[in-house]
Amino acid sequence: MSDTSVPDAKVRQMWHLLEPLHAVLYYAPEAFEEAAALGYEVGERWPSYFAWRAAPLGAPGATRVASAFYSFNPAMVAQHVPAAWQVASPDDVLAARLRGVDRAYRALFGDVLDGPELSRAADLARRAAEAVHVEGRPLAAANAELPWPDAPHLVLWQAATVLREHRGDGHVAALLTAGLGPADSLVSFAAIGAAPLETFASRGWTRNQWDASHQLLAGRGLLDDDGIATDAGRALRAEVETMTDRLATGPWRSLGADATAELAELLGPLWVSVLGSGLLPSVTTLGIGKV
Repeated sequence: MSDTSVPDAKVRQMWHLLEPLHAVLYYAPEAFEEAAALGYEVGERWPSYFAWRAAPLGAPGATRVASAFYSFNPAMVAQHVPAAWQVASPDDVLAARLRGVDRAYRALFGDVLDGPELSRAADLARRAAEAVHVEGRPLAAANAELPWPDAPHLVLWQAATVLREHRGDGHVAALLTAGLGPADSLVSFAAIGAAPLETFASRGWTRNQWDASHQLLAGRGLLDDDGIATDAGRALRAEVETMTDRLATGPWRSLGADATAELAELLGPLWVSVLGSGLLPSVTTLGIGKV
């Protein structure tokens, strides 16, 4: 019988490998072209981002999207939702996002898409994605409910999407357990050096809201006067990341240690290609490489 135990470090590595494969959707020129064809403004990435990511939920309003996405200022969410559904229906958005990913992956990976390695990676990733437990995980559940595409590279992308949203939903649960609200989650993350302050400004919080969160966290002994995490603040963030890993373990335990390790090997060259393309920003609010 194969070993099913998967250590936290491997769970986090799988996130690091899969996240860039998913995130191509938000940065690839092919995806922006598909968004523009639907009628979205593409001078900045947020109109299409909110449409792409929220469409599996149906046609949600701003309150549901802000709840699920968590770290965005609700006022920022309200600038884009529900207006997104007046531009295009969720079904049209879902079809366009697969077209965008298809075109982007063909540009990034070329003939690799037709190889046995990618087909095997897609099969393993799908098996992991189909093993997710979606109770209390709205974004994972919404994406897991979508029909699987036929092409292996689109199967791989959809599996990566289910798995990253499954992890993200678990991360929200970990933040809530730690008593870190949406703005607090960013302020505390910035405080440990996960990304520069200007990176977190992309989530739309005002200076007053940021300062109020700083004061709240300082009152809990988690930040010093300069906004730097105290030992207690660093320990709490470490607990959040560890809990996130453990809440994300299920699909990898189901896949098994050997198959998970095989998938990691197969994803490596794809990961290198995406990062080497320059499509993705080197620093994000996710803190990949910092946690």
